[in-house]
Amino acid sequence: MKALAEIQVIPIGAGVSVRSQVKRAHALLEASGLHVELHANGTNIEGDLRAILDAIETVHETLHSEGVVRLSTHVKIGTRTDKQPSLAGKLF
Repeated sequence: MKALAEIQVIPIGAGVSVRSQVKRAHALLEASGLHVELHANGTNIEGDLRAILDAIETVHETLHSEGVVRLSTHVKIGTRTDKQPSLAGKLF
């Protein structure tokens, strides 16, 4: 099932600046092969729903294994049965 998602990964307790952890999370999402678009407060993702969920799991597993103790991730997911959703289609 094709889906659109917006995720915001928030490292907690990683210090005042979490830029490196957020950049790492985004790099992992890009490496997933999904269509991703970074914006000021998160990342939009387009792709197979299972692949999106797997990518989010990879972000959590990787950041934890690299020393981030706590992560709070906010996820919005949209799916449709009447047509293929796309990020570009949401703009018009």
